[in-house]
Amino acid sequence: MKLGVNIDHIASIREIRKGLEPEPVYAAFICEVAGADSIVVHLREDRRHIKDRDLYLLREIVKTKLNLEMSTASEIVNIACEVRPQQATLVPERRKEITTEGGLDVTGNMKKVAQAVNKLKKHSIAVSLFIDPIKSQIDASAKLGVEMIELHTGRYADAKTKSSKRLRLTELERAARYGYQKGLIVNAGHGLDYYNVKSVARIPHIEELNIGYSVVCRAALVGLDRAVREMKALIG
Repeated sequence: MKLGVNIDHIASIREIRKGLEPEPVYAAFICEVAGADSIVVHLREDRRHIKDRDLYLLREIVKTKLNLEMSTASEIVNIACEVRPQQATLVPERRKEITTEGGLDVTGNMKKVAQAVNKLKKHSIAVSLFIDPIKSQIDASAKLGVEMIELHTGRYADAKTKSSKRLRLTELERAARYGYQKGLIVNAGHGLDYYNVKSVARIPHIEELNIGYSVVCRAALVGLDRAVREMKALIG
């Protein structure tokens, strides 16, 4: 099982005082040394944490894989095509949300998503779609010809009872199997932490988990290197 570490909230700490530290590029280096298989950042339209400068620098120094989370907005798509990260993950984005609240509605936005996908692919960028674990969304993703999908694990992470967690886990298992059968690489992420990640890591056909907030929270107490190594051990 691979681990992608999202370092957005390293930049969030910097933005509290609009200072220069901590530097996301240094965080990416530490994560890679500690065993991260990819570095994930979300260049939001409002630039609330990761800035354009961060993205350009990260593209230069990341040695594993740079996965750019992004909306389908033309400005962001154009930046991605210029920077050319190894992977772009299209996600829904609302200005007032604290964090991504759900999967991308591919079925309801086929034309707009297709335009972004086609432009990114023309620039040799592998494209993933961040979607809810729903069959119709997987079908729509496959129809667009993307290489991979990322299943939204937020409903599982937010479940309060054992029965509801089991239900959400079953949804993920079925979606992962179905995506694999459709010829897609299947990844997963959102809301995963050191307490709930093991069950998702055991699901067949999921290749990579993308985790950020909990790793950065853990890093505040034990350091980033140790936080990444502990997460890597849990999913391995």
